Formats: sequence, C-alpha cells, structure tokens
Amino acid sequence: MGWRQNTERRTDMSTSTLGIIGTGSVGAGVARRAVDAGLHVVVSNSRGPETLTELVASLGTNARAATPSEVARTTDVILAAVPFAAHEQLSRADLAGKIVIDPMNYVVTDEWRRPELDRDELTSSELVQRHLADSKVVKAFHSIGSPQTNQLFRDRGAADRTALPLHGDHPEANKEVAALLDALGFDAVDLGPLAGSWRTEPGTPLYASAYVGEPPTALTPAEWVAFVQAAPGVPLSAARLEELAAATERGPAGFRW
Repeated sequence: MGWRQNTERRTDMSTSTLGIIGTGSVGAGVARRAVDAGLHVVVSNSRGPETLTELVASLGTNARAATPSEVARTTDVILAAVPFAAHEQLSRADLAGKIVIDPMNYVVTDEWRRPELDRDELTSSELVQRHLADSKVVKAFHSIGSPQTNQLFRDRGAADRTALPLHGDHPEANKEVAALLDALGFDAVDLGPLAGSWRTEPGTPLYASAYVGEPPTALTPAEWVAFVQAAPGVPLSAARLEELAAATERGPAGFRW
C-alpha cells in the first residue's frame, strides 16, 4: 500500500524540545510522556502562561509555560493539540517553516460541520495543511487516548512495543516525527500522505479501539468516550497496524455525537 514501518528505530531527533499548543487531555498527556522520556517541553494555551502553573509544576523542571507565539519561535517541532474546529486560529506566520504535529479529529455536531469533509473531498489534516501552507503538517497522536499514551510505551526492541500511525506529505518531517515517537517509546508506521489519513480517523478500526480492545456493544458516543478514557491500554504491533490500515474502508467522516 506504499507505507512503511520506521524500521530504523531512530532516536536522532534534531531537537530535544517539543513545543505544545493546547493543554487539554492530548496536549497534557503527550507533555507528560515527553518529560518522562527525558525531553524538554514548552507548553502553551489560549488563556496565557499564568494558567499553566499547576501543569508545569506537575511536569517538573523539564517543562515551562509560554505563549503560543513563543512556542513557535523557540521550538521546531510543535504539537498543535487544539480542537479541529479551532485550527484556523493557529498562526500561519508563527508556524511557518515548522513541523506541526496534528492530533486533531473532525467532530461532527449540530452546530458545526465541514461539508467538504462530509463529502470525502478532503481529510481534516489536508485542511490543516491548507491553512498552515508554509508548515509541514504530520498527523500523529490522533488515534490513541492520553491514558494509553502513558501506559503503552516500551523500550526499543520490546516484544510488546506498540506502534502508532503517522501521515504526512513531507518525508523528512515524517522521519522527524517517527524519531519523536521512538524517543517516547513507540514504533511508527508511516502510512503516507495526508490524503490517506482517513484510514486512522474516527470510525475506523485503528481509531482508539485498537489500543483498548473491543468496547461493550450499544454504547452511546459519550459512553464510548468514557470507556476509552478509562480502559487499560492494549499493545498494537506494527504488523497488526499495517493489516488494519490495509483492510480499512472509507466511511462517513468524523466522530458523531
């Protein structure tokens, strides 16, 4: 299918500092895993650094708070952990030339939807790349819950090491994010361009359930989210990830409440 596992198991990241915009469950969860793995993090949100005192204190001396603009100025790899509905608020100028990791997912509500996604004309990450035209967008951390991110990491070579998918249109940026995943304790499977990222989005076998096991039947969307947030992590190998990706068929876009 044209994708490849990160078989080099690289740890030669070009930076030891990860920038994070957005400190909800995804941003805070990746920040915790990064600090525990020995990286430095610079965290930010829309409310200002003064609101991040408690988070930074919990993360320790390898973390500091900043504004989103300062994160963009001082780091080269940035996790944009904001709601997809707010992605156009990300600063194009500040993020120009940066690798931007996109963990966002399209959430369909009665109040907000994107017709071009509903028609399967684009993926949500292609819209993020369109907005951040001068950045290198890599979709990652979108298919695994924050609790599982901090449970399933393993040393390189472990028999039960979990793999995470990534998508991107810039090979060197994909390699850099694969190296980050390796440093955090995960194998990476590069599934190719952003146009194919529907294979790991909500509604597919690789979205969340692959890392927690099969949920009970007949759950409401809210109950399903609660199950994923509370369930213990289940390892997923790179080989199994590739099998699921190859077998996935495109369905309706987005997570639907």
